[in-house]
Amino acid sequence: MEFVQPIRDTKKLESMKKVLLAGPFGQRNHLLFVLGINSGLRVSDLLSLKLYDIVDEKGHPMDRIKLREGKTGKGKDFPLGKNAQKSIKDYYASLDNQEPEQPVFRSRKGGPISRVQAWQILSDAAESVGITDSIGTHTLRKTFGYHAYLQGADITRIQKLLNHSSPGVTLAYIGITQDELDDIVLNLNL
Repeated sequence: MEFVQPIRDTKKLESMKKVLLAGPFGQRNHLLFVLGINSGLRVSDLLSLKLYDIVDEKGHPMDRIKLREGKTGKGKDFPLGKNAQKSIKDYYASLDNQEPEQPVFRSRKGGPISRVQAWQILSDAAESVGITDSIGTHTLRKTFGYHAYLQGADITRIQKLLNHSSPGVTLAYIGITQDELDDIVLNLNL
């Protein structure tokens, strides 16, 4: 498995959203990306979502998503931000079949798309916007953690959200380099 990095450039994030939206299965692929970078879920948990997990009986986006993580078996309950809710609303409105039991990220065959399909979707979009770093399904999760950290979220809280064993593991996972940590000290100058 190749080591992947978060998408650090917010302009590239916005470009990815536009490319995904414009492509085949645009609303689905856009939602995969938006929900991934705004939730920190593992791709296996994203791909296991059903429509009833993200919309209520009237088709409105849920305020929160509740699920049991496949890898850890732990319950996860988190709110959905405005970007994720808008993407869910737009995606749901675009569906021909709105059966609650169907996978959110449905393939042409009716089941959920595979990890390989998810990787290909993300990789193609990243290449088209000029991202040269290796992209993978973990890129979404890492991007979530990286930008949460940059926006001032405490690393121990990000650690808890990602279910990591230590803050050091989380810092390495989200791609915070020693140079970035050194810059904090050098720029403080009290």
